Amino acid sequence: MITREEAFELLKKYNEEPFHIQHAETVEGTMRYFAEKLGYGDDVDFWGLVGLLHDIDFEMWPEEHCVKAPELLKETGVEDDMIRAIVCHGWGMTGVDVAPEHEMEKVLFACDELTGLIGAAALMRPSKSVQDMEVKSVKKKFKDKKFAAGCSRDVIIQGAEMLGWELEKLFEETILAMRTCEK
Repeated sequence: MITREEAFELLKKYNEEPFHIQHAETVEGTMRYFAEKLGYGDDVDFWGLVGLLHDIDFEMWPEEHCVKAPELLKETGVEDDMIRAIVCHGWGMTGVDVAPEHEMEKVLFACDELTGLIGAAALMRPSKSVQDMEVKSVKKKFKDKKFAAGCSRDVIIQGAEMLGWELEKLFEETILAMRTCEK
């Protein structure tokens, strides 16, 4: 398996914007939290690397997001199971027809957009942090379609449904996950 250092260098090869790097690290930390929380502790590194690399092609090839990724990842020897997990987070949005099947893939699908919404909501707080974020704050921002308009509420809802979770549980767990990796 690719190391964390190799994955981070690969991410930086195709992403220069600090926002994209920070988002990748946030999703990495969130995925690591969920691996532990959901009983996949032995796979925490795999879950984290999937989170770190999930948007590898987004900055340079936004129109080919999740379509270009396999090519970039195969060049460096990333395994097929990791490529599949990365690609399926774009299911239904990017022309990718690989649906999330495994619990880890469903978590990534649900949390990718939600971490963006929660992160934007945190920036509006006096603390600029998720440490004091409450679910009710996320619910309020979620209902405001103009707030963080680029974060698809439909994908977040669909992700919660895939996991068999209520939205409130997804919000709460994602806030807790983001608290563990906030810098």
